[in-house]
Amino acid sequence: MLASVTEFTKESNFLYLFISSIIVGSIFGMDRHVLIKGFLKIFGPLIAGSVVGAAVGTVVGALLGLGAHHTLYFIVVPIMAGGVGEGAIPLSIGYSTILSQPQGEIFAQVLPPVMLGSLTAILYAGTLNFVGKRFPHYTGEGRLQPGSHDELGDEREETAGPPDVVTVAAASVTAVTFYLFGYLGQLLFAFPAPVVMLVIAVGLKLARAVSPALQQGAFAVYRFFSTAVTYPLLFAIGVSLTPWDKLVAAFNLPDVITIVATVTSVMATAALVGRALGMYPIDTAIVVACHSGQGGTGDVAILTAGNRMQLMPFAQIATRIGGAITVTLVLIALSRLG
Repeated sequence: MLASVTEFTKESNFLYLFISSIIVGSIFGMDRHVLIKGFLKIFGPLIAGSVVGAAVGTVVGALLGLGAHHTLYFIVVPIMAGGVGEGAIPLSIGYSTILSQPQGEIFAQVLPPVMLGSLTAILYAGTLNFVGKRFPHYTGEGRLQPGSHDELGDEREETAGPPDVVTVAAASVTAVTFYLFGYLGQLLFAFPAPVVMLVIAVGLKLARAVSPALQQGAFAVYRFFSTAVTYPLLFAIGVSLTPWDKLVAAFNLPDVITIVATVTSVMATAALVGRALGMYPIDTAIVVACHSGQGGTGDVAILTAGNRMQLMPFAQIATRIGGAITVTLVLIALSRLG
Protein backbone atom coordinates (compact mmCIF):
# COMPACT_ATOMS: atom_id res chain seq x y z
CA MET A 1 0.00 0.00 0.00
CA LEU A 2 2.83 2.39 0.87
CA ALA A 3 4.50 1.79 -2.48
CA SER A 4 1.24 2.33 -4.38
CA VAL A 5 0.31 5.54 -2.54
CA THR A 6 3.83 6.95 -2.88
CA GLU A 7 4.06 6.18 -6.59
CA PHE A 8 0.63 7.66 -7.33
CA THR A 9 1.24 10.83 -5.33
CA LYS A 10 4.70 11.56 -6.70
CA GLU A 11 4.29 10.44 -10.31
CA SER A 12 0.81 11.82 -11.01
CA ASN A 13 1.37 15.30 -9.49
CA PHE A 14 -2.17 14.97 -8.16
CA LEU A 15 -1.46 17.72 -5.63
CA TYR A 16 -1.31 20.30 -8.43
CA LEU A 17 -4.65 19.13 -9.86
CA PHE A 18 -6.10 19.66 -6.41
CA ILE A 19 -4.58 23.14 -6.01
CA SER A 20 -5.67 24.13 -9.54
CA SER A 21 -9.27 23.12 -8.89
CA ILE A 22 -9.35 24.87 -5.51
CA ILE A 23 -7.81 28.11 -6.80
CA VAL A 24 -9.92 28.42 -9.96
CA GLY A 25 -13.17 27.44 -8.23
CA SER A 26 -12.67 29.74 -5.25
CA ILE A 27 -11.66 32.73 -7.40
CA PHE A 28 -14.62 32.27 -9.74
CA GLY A 29 -16.87 32.19 -6.66
CA MET A 30 -15.52 35.45 -5.19
CA ASP A 31 -17.07 38.87 -5.44
CA ARG A 32 -15.04 40.65 -8.10
CA HIS A 33 -15.48 43.99 -6.32
CA VAL A 34 -13.52 42.83 -3.26
CA LEU A 35 -11.21 40.37 -4.99
CA ILE A 36 -8.57 42.89 -5.98
CA LYS A 37 -8.79 44.67 -2.61
CA GLY A 38 -8.12 41.39 -0.83
CA PHE A 39 -5.02 40.65 -2.91
CA LEU A 40 -3.62 44.12 -2.28
CA LYS A 41 -4.44 44.17 1.42
CA ILE A 42 -2.90 40.78 2.22
CA PHE A 43 0.60 42.10 1.52
CA GLY A 44 0.42 44.40 4.57
CA PRO A 45 -0.04 41.62 7.16
CA LEU A 46 2.32 39.35 5.20
CA ILE A 47 5.22 41.82 5.21
CA ALA A 48 4.66 42.93 8.80
CA GLY A 49 4.38 39.34 10.03
CA SER A 50 7.56 38.33 8.20
CA VAL A 51 9.61 41.21 9.62
CA VAL A 52 8.41 40.76 13.19
CA GLY A 53 8.68 36.96 12.97
CA ALA A 54 12.28 37.18 11.76
CA ALA A 55 13.22 39.61 14.54
CA VAL A 56 11.51 37.69 17.34
CA GLY A 57 12.78 34.29 16.16
CA THR A 58 16.36 35.53 15.88
CA VAL A 59 16.30 37.11 19.34
CA VAL A 60 14.79 34.01 20.96
CA GLY A 61 17.29 31.71 19.28
CA ALA A 62 20.19 33.92 20.32
CA LEU A 63 18.97 33.99 23.93
CA LEU A 64 18.76 30.18 23.90
CA GLY A 65 22.39 29.91 22.82
CA LEU A 66 21.87 29.03 19.15
CA GLY A 67 23.61 32.16 17.89
CA ALA A 68 21.92 34.99 16.02
CA HIS A 69 23.57 34.15 12.66
CA HIS A 70 22.68 30.44 12.80
CA THR A 71 19.16 31.14 14.07
CA LEU A 72 18.33 33.64 11.33
CA TYR A 73 19.78 31.79 8.35
CA PHE A 74 19.20 28.16 9.33
CA ILE A 75 16.01 28.25 11.42
CA VAL A 76 13.96 31.41 10.90
CA VAL A 77 14.48 31.95 7.16
CA PRO A 78 13.76 28.31 6.16
CA ILE A 79 10.42 28.54 7.99
CA MET A 80 9.36 31.44 5.75
CA ALA A 81 11.08 30.27 2.55
CA GLY A 82 7.94 28.81 0.93
CA GLY A 83 8.24 25.08 1.55
CA VAL A 84 10.67 22.46 0.29
CA GLY A 85 10.76 22.55 -3.52
CA GLU A 86 10.40 26.32 -3.85
CA GLY A 87 12.11 27.22 -0.56
CA ALA A 88 14.47 24.83 1.20
CA ILE A 89 16.08 23.45 -1.97
CA PRO A 90 16.96 26.77 -3.69
CA LEU A 91 17.92 28.18 -0.29
CA SER A 92 20.34 25.30 0.35
CA ILE A 93 21.80 25.66 -3.16
CA GLY A 94 22.37 29.37 -2.59
CA TYR A 95 23.89 28.77 0.86
CA SER A 96 26.15 26.07 -0.60
CA THR A 97 27.47 28.41 -3.27
CA ILE A 98 28.02 31.36 -0.94
CA LEU A 99 29.44 29.43 2.03
CA SER A 100 31.34 26.82 -0.03
CA GLN A 101 29.75 23.92 1.85
CA PRO A 102 28.12 20.70 0.51
CA GLN A 103 24.54 21.36 -0.53
CA GLY A 104 23.33 18.07 0.97
CA GLU A 105 24.59 18.95 4.44
CA ILE A 106 23.00 22.38 4.33
CA PHE A 107 19.70 20.96 3.08
CA ALA A 108 19.67 18.56 6.05
CA GLN A 109 19.97 21.58 8.35
CA VAL A 110 17.27 23.78 6.79
CA LEU A 111 14.65 21.04 6.24
CA PRO A 112 13.67 20.29 9.89
CA PRO A 113 12.60 23.90 10.64
CA VAL A 114 10.41 23.81 7.51
CA MET A 115 8.68 20.66 8.74
CA LEU A 116 8.21 21.77 12.35
CA GLY A 117 7.20 25.30 11.35
CA SER A 118 4.49 23.86 9.11
CA LEU A 119 3.28 21.58 11.92
CA THR A 120 3.10 24.55 14.28
CA ALA A 121 1.09 26.55 11.74
CA ILE A 122 -1.32 23.63 11.30
CA LEU A 123 -1.93 23.39 15.04
CA TYR A 124 -2.45 27.15 15.32
CA ALA A 125 -4.88 27.15 12.36
CA GLY A 126 -6.99 24.47 14.02
CA THR A 127 -6.95 26.42 17.27
CA LEU A 128 -7.98 29.64 15.53
CA ASN A 129 -10.87 27.84 13.86
CA PHE A 130 -12.09 26.85 17.33
CA VAL A 131 -11.60 30.40 18.62
CA GLY A 132 -13.59 31.72 15.66
CA LYS A 133 -16.55 29.57 16.69
CA ARG A 134 -16.46 31.08 20.17
CA PHE A 135 -15.89 34.68 19.01
CA PRO A 136 -17.56 34.98 15.58
CA HIS A 137 -16.98 38.76 15.31
CA TYR A 138 -13.27 38.07 14.76
CA THR A 139 -13.74 35.88 11.72
CA GLY A 140 -15.39 35.96 8.32
CA GLU A 141 -15.50 32.14 8.12
CA GLY A 142 -13.39 32.11 4.98
CA ARG A 143 -13.69 35.78 4.01
CA LEU A 144 -10.80 38.17 4.55
CA GLN A 145 -12.85 41.34 4.99
CA PRO A 146 -16.42 42.45 5.69
CA GLY A 147 -18.67 43.15 2.75
CA SER A 148 -17.48 40.27 0.58
CA HIS A 149 -19.86 37.50 -0.35
CA ASP A 150 -20.29 34.59 -2.70
CA GLU A 151 -20.95 36.26 -6.04
CA LEU A 152 -22.27 33.04 -7.53
CA GLY A 153 -25.39 33.51 -5.46
CA ASP A 154 -26.20 36.61 -7.52
CA GLU A 155 -25.43 34.92 -10.82
CA ARG A 156 -27.23 31.67 -10.10
CA GLU A 157 -30.43 33.14 -11.47
CA GLU A 158 -28.75 33.41 -14.87
CA THR A 159 -28.29 29.63 -15.05
CA ALA A 160 -30.96 26.96 -15.22
CA GLY A 161 -30.43 25.06 -11.95
CA PRO A 162 -27.23 23.35 -10.86
CA PRO A 163 -24.45 22.81 -13.43
CA ASP A 164 -24.72 19.70 -15.58
CA VAL A 165 -21.98 17.13 -16.18
CA VAL A 166 -20.79 18.85 -19.37
CA THR A 167 -20.34 22.18 -17.57
CA VAL A 168 -18.49 20.56 -14.67
CA ALA A 169 -16.21 18.72 -17.12
CA ALA A 170 -15.56 21.97 -18.99
CA ALA A 171 -14.67 23.69 -15.73
CA SER A 172 -12.25 20.88 -14.85
CA VAL A 173 -10.54 21.20 -18.23
CA THR A 174 -10.39 24.98 -17.71
CA ALA A 175 -8.60 24.56 -14.37
CA VAL A 176 -6.08 22.13 -15.87
CA THR A 177 -5.52 24.45 -18.85
CA PHE A 178 -4.83 27.37 -16.52
CA TYR A 179 -2.22 25.30 -14.71
CA LEU A 180 -0.58 24.26 -17.99
CA PHE A 181 -0.27 27.92 -18.95
CA GLY A 182 1.14 28.55 -15.49
CA TYR A 183 3.70 25.80 -15.92
CA LEU A 184 4.66 27.22 -19.30
CA GLY A 185 5.18 30.58 -17.62
CA GLN A 186 7.37 28.87 -15.01
CA LEU A 187 9.55 27.32 -17.72
CA LEU A 188 9.90 30.61 -19.61
CA PHE A 189 10.15 33.13 -16.78
CA ALA A 190 11.05 31.02 -13.70
CA PHE A 191 7.91 32.27 -11.93
CA PRO A 192 5.91 29.72 -9.84
CA ALA A 193 3.24 28.00 -11.92
CA PRO A 194 0.45 28.31 -9.29
CA VAL A 195 0.99 32.08 -9.12
CA VAL A 196 0.86 32.45 -12.92
CA MET A 197 -2.32 30.37 -12.95
CA LEU A 198 -3.75 32.52 -10.16
CA VAL A 199 -3.05 35.73 -12.11
CA ILE A 200 -4.76 34.30 -15.22
CA ALA A 201 -7.85 33.28 -13.23
CA VAL A 202 -8.09 36.64 -11.47
CA GLY A 203 -7.66 38.54 -14.74
CA LEU A 204 -10.45 36.61 -16.45
CA LYS A 205 -12.70 37.01 -13.42
CA LEU A 206 -12.21 40.77 -13.27
CA ALA A 207 -12.70 41.09 -17.04
CA ARG A 208 -15.99 39.14 -16.86
CA ALA A 209 -14.54 36.83 -19.51
CA VAL A 210 -15.98 33.66 -17.95
CA SER A 211 -19.66 32.80 -18.35
CA PRO A 212 -21.82 32.36 -15.21
CA ALA A 213 -22.43 28.72 -16.17
CA LEU A 214 -18.71 27.95 -16.33
CA GLN A 215 -18.20 29.73 -13.01
CA GLN A 216 -20.92 27.52 -11.52
CA GLY A 217 -19.15 24.47 -12.88
CA ALA A 218 -15.80 25.60 -11.45
CA PHE A 219 -17.39 26.19 -8.07
CA ALA A 220 -18.92 22.70 -8.17
CA VAL A 221 -15.47 21.25 -8.89
CA TYR A 222 -14.07 23.28 -5.99
CA ARG A 223 -16.71 21.93 -3.61
CA PHE A 224 -16.07 18.35 -4.73
CA PHE A 225 -12.32 18.59 -4.20
CA SER A 226 -12.57 20.47 -0.90
CA THR A 227 -15.16 18.00 0.45
CA ALA A 228 -14.21 14.59 -0.93
CA VAL A 229 -10.53 14.83 -1.85
CA THR A 230 -8.90 16.85 0.94
CA TYR A 231 -8.58 14.11 3.56
CA PRO A 232 -7.44 11.33 1.22
CA LEU A 233 -4.88 13.81 -0.15
CA LEU A 234 -3.64 14.63 3.35
CA PHE A 235 -3.19 10.90 3.97
CA ALA A 236 -1.22 10.55 0.73
CA ILE A 237 0.94 13.55 1.65
CA GLY A 238 1.68 12.07 5.04
CA VAL A 239 2.68 8.76 3.49
CA SER A 240 4.72 9.90 0.51
CA LEU A 241 5.83 13.53 0.87
CA THR A 242 6.43 14.14 4.59
CA PRO A 243 9.98 13.25 5.75
CA TRP A 244 9.06 12.13 9.25
CA ASP A 245 12.70 11.47 10.20
CA LYS A 246 13.54 15.13 9.53
CA LEU A 247 10.49 16.26 11.47
CA VAL A 248 11.46 14.16 14.48
CA ALA A 249 15.06 15.43 14.23
CA ALA A 250 13.84 18.98 14.85
CA PHE A 251 12.44 18.11 18.27
CA ASN A 252 15.14 19.54 20.51
CA LEU A 253 14.03 22.17 22.99
CA PRO A 254 15.91 25.30 21.80
CA ASP A 255 14.93 24.72 18.17
CA VAL A 256 11.31 23.99 19.06
CA ILE A 257 10.98 27.12 21.20
CA THR A 258 12.57 29.26 18.46
CA ILE A 259 10.33 27.83 15.73
CA VAL A 260 7.16 28.21 17.80
CA ALA A 261 8.11 31.77 18.74
CA THR A 262 8.69 32.62 15.07
CA VAL A 263 5.38 31.22 13.82
CA THR A 264 3.50 32.72 16.77
CA SER A 265 4.86 36.21 16.11
CA VAL A 266 4.18 35.92 12.36
CA MET A 267 0.52 35.00 12.90
CA ALA A 268 -0.09 37.39 15.81
CA THR A 269 1.36 40.33 13.89
CA ALA A 270 -0.68 39.42 10.80
CA ALA A 271 -3.85 39.30 12.88
CA LEU A 272 -3.19 42.72 14.46
CA VAL A 273 -2.22 44.41 11.18
CA GLY A 274 -5.12 42.76 9.37
CA ARG A 275 -7.59 44.04 11.93
CA ALA A 276 -6.11 47.54 11.64
CA LEU A 277 -6.68 47.33 7.86
CA GLY A 278 -10.31 46.30 8.28
CA MET A 279 -9.75 42.57 7.72
CA TYR A 280 -10.89 39.65 9.84
CA PRO A 281 -7.93 38.87 12.15
CA ILE A 282 -8.48 35.10 12.37
CA ASP A 283 -8.77 34.56 8.61
CA THR A 284 -5.81 36.89 7.98
CA ALA A 285 -3.67 35.01 10.50
CA ILE A 286 -4.53 31.64 8.91
CA VAL A 287 -3.62 32.90 5.44
CA VAL A 288 -0.29 34.36 6.59
CA ALA A 289 0.38 31.13 8.53
CA CYS A 290 0.81 29.50 5.13
CA HIS A 291 3.98 31.61 4.80
CA SER A 292 5.35 29.31 7.51
CA GLY A 293 4.10 26.15 5.81
CA GLN A 294 5.47 23.33 3.73
CA GLY A 295 4.68 24.81 0.32
CA GLY A 296 1.58 23.53 -1.47
CA THR A 297 1.18 20.56 0.85
CA GLY A 298 1.42 22.88 3.84
CA ASP A 299 -1.24 25.18 2.39
CA VAL A 300 -3.64 22.26 2.06
CA ALA A 301 -2.96 21.05 5.61
CA ILE A 302 -3.12 24.50 7.22
CA LEU A 303 -6.31 25.58 5.46
CA THR A 304 -7.93 22.22 6.17
CA ALA A 305 -7.08 22.52 9.86
CA GLY A 306 -8.53 26.04 9.86
CA ASN A 307 -11.57 25.02 7.75
CA ARG A 308 -10.72 27.86 5.34
CA MET A 309 -10.01 26.08 2.05
CA GLN A 310 -11.66 28.92 0.10
CA LEU A 311 -8.69 31.11 1.07
CA MET A 312 -6.31 29.04 -1.08
CA PRO A 313 -5.66 31.88 -3.62
CA PHE A 314 -4.46 34.19 -0.84
CA ALA A 315 -2.48 31.35 0.74
CA GLN A 316 -0.65 30.88 -2.55
CA ILE A 317 0.34 34.55 -2.47
CA ALA A 318 1.72 34.14 1.07
CA THR A 319 3.53 30.91 0.24
CA ARG A 320 4.86 31.42 -3.29
CA ILE A 321 5.47 35.15 -3.53
CA GLY A 322 6.31 35.58 0.14
CA GLY A 323 8.71 32.64 0.02
CA ALA A 324 10.37 33.78 -3.21
CA ILE A 325 10.93 37.28 -1.82
CA THR A 326 12.33 35.85 1.42
CA VAL A 327 14.80 33.53 -0.34
CA THR A 328 15.94 36.25 -2.75
CA LEU A 329 16.53 38.92 -0.10
CA VAL A 330 18.30 36.51 2.27
CA LEU A 331 20.68 35.19 -0.40
CA ILE A 332 21.53 38.77 -1.42
CA ALA A 333 22.16 39.71 2.20
CA LEU A 334 24.26 36.61 2.90
CA SER A 335 26.40 37.15 -0.19
CA ARG A 336 27.12 40.75 0.80
CA LEU A 337 27.38 40.44 4.59
CA GLY A 338 28.63 36.86 4.96
